[in-house]
Amino acid sequence: MGPIKLHDKTFDTYLSEEEIQEKIREIAESINKDYQDKRPLFIAILNGSFMFAADLFKHLTIDAEICFIKLASYKGMKSSGNIITAIGLDQDVFGRDVVIVEDIVDTGKTLNEFLPQLHHQQPRSLAIAALLHKPEATQFPLTINYTGFKIPNKFVVGYGLDYDGLGRNLKEIYQLA
Repeated sequence: MGPIKLHDKTFDTYLSEEEIQEKIREIAESINKDYQDKRPLFIAILNGSFMFAADLFKHLTIDAEICFIKLASYKGMKSSGNIITAIGLDQDVFGRDVVIVEDIVDTGKTLNEFLPQLHHQQPRSLAIAALLHKPEATQFPLTINYTGFKIPNKFVVGYGLDYDGLGRNLKEIYQLA
């Protein structure tokens, strides 16, 4: 696929649909192995992770549950630094094996703010599955247990990720040109 234009910016293809789907299958295989005798609760963080969570779930062969929570920290192309919980966690995580599903980890601030809230509820275990990770941008110490792609610190859209509301529906991931 060639370049695309969203609002006032041009983006070039970065990861193909095939690359993304292959990586998701690999992550699912690891999770299936690691949780084969457990029944983990997956917490997908909206809005960005909805496509990753859906495709990941299709490849899970273990018994698993999923719920969604909304933690927003983006306005435009910059992280606002304010964590807003719009939709709360309605599942009891006490004694559960929990896997957080994130589309992208960049600064790590969102998860850094959210993880203590989860730890306070005493899950048996807590893991993070992120499709994308920007190690250069990460400012908070986080252990990402399942990483799809480590990417440079450039703005990306597509496959659930947006630029001011547009681009989430794209099957590929694009990088700012």
